[in-house]
Amino acid sequence: MDSATATVHGECAPGFEPVREAFEENFRSRGELGAAFTATRHGEVVVDLWGGWTGPERDAAWQPDTLANVWSTTKGMTALCAHRLADAGELDIDAPVAKYWPEFAAAGKAEVPVRWLLSHRSGVPGIGIDRPVRTDELYDWDLMTSLLAAQEPLCEPGSAGGYHALAYGWLVGEVVRRVAGQGIREFFAEQVAVPLGADFSIGLADDADLGRCATLVDPVMTEEVANALAAAFASAGPVAQAALANPRLSGHDANEPAFRRAVMPALNGHGTARAIATIYGALATGGLLSAPALARARESQGKEIDAVLGLPNEWGLGFYLGSDARGFGPNPAAFGHDGLGGSTGGADPENGISFGYTLNQLGPLIRDDPRKMALVNAVYTSLAGQDA
Repeated sequence: MDSATATVHGECAPGFEPVREAFEENFRSRGELGAAFTATRHGEVVVDLWGGWTGPERDAAWQPDTLANVWSTTKGMTALCAHRLADAGELDIDAPVAKYWPEFAAAGKAEVPVRWLLSHRSGVPGIGIDRPVRTDELYDWDLMTSLLAAQEPLCEPGSAGGYHALAYGWLVGEVVRRVAGQGIREFFAEQVAVPLGADFSIGLADDADLGRCATLVDPVMTEEVANALAAAFASAGPVAQAALANPRLSGHDANEPAFRRAVMPALNGHGTARAIATIYGALATGGLLSAPALARARESQGKEIDAVLGLPNEWGLGFYLGSDARGFGPNPAAFGHDGLGGSTGGADPENGISFGYTLNQLGPLIRDDPRKMALVNAVYTSLAGQDA
């Protein structure tokens, strides 16, 4: 497609033309700058598209190997590491975290099970605001894990979930490190990315990859929306402030080389849409987890209103379930994880579907960005047309 806005490259299998149309429409009318989208069915690529530019200067075209920081889409990859260990019999999801990480028992957390970390119910969604955290401190693994281990619960552990926006990666990642005997970046590479040939890493281990990264652009917001967001942060309670505003990050923070290099398993995974779709495709087809392990990962932990975000949620163990919102297609048992601003990865084992979406013009939403939903809906429109 050549238009005043972008050139789209790539292929769609016959019958999946609606996905290309939705991808093109994202550039025409939904503010897309640069992006890629890949979908697989039964392990075969049926959609592989990319287009636009890697930055706001619009002087470099998005390539098939352009890397994007996908924010919380990383959380699904982090949860997968824990499930790999559980599937191998090395990690008991229902055991106390302190069995593997003794320091976490401090401040009344001795009985908190690993399950509650995975489902955002640990009671420690962040560091309390009485200990302000600087952005550069996020790059210090030992500091962040020690702060979280010492943190008194900010809400009742095991009660309704409160989104662990930043803390999730260090909490689950430290359990993985203690059990596996290696950092989560290395574990993920050896257990998932390298065997699958998936171009995804939790933080960039190779400085050569910095040159492949898209530049993230903060959301475009009206003055009304910006004022409403500022008011929401100002009136947030201590739980939400700890989770979302200690420190408060913006999309452009992810462009800093130090941010890209750090190991922050909740928020700085870098990858391609192909890689994300490949990993979720392996989940959908049984290539990464056994059937019992996949069933456990998708087991609903109950519907709720999130104590941090105020949004209706239904969590599995580390993955959003499609639930009533149908965020991963019409199958309510489909699962995945979105990232701040629009990125996503998801799988629908019953239909053999997986998908990955990366972008650099962030939207204002935590999940279910309209561009993502247009693409996911188009995948299922295509499936319906084939099955008719």
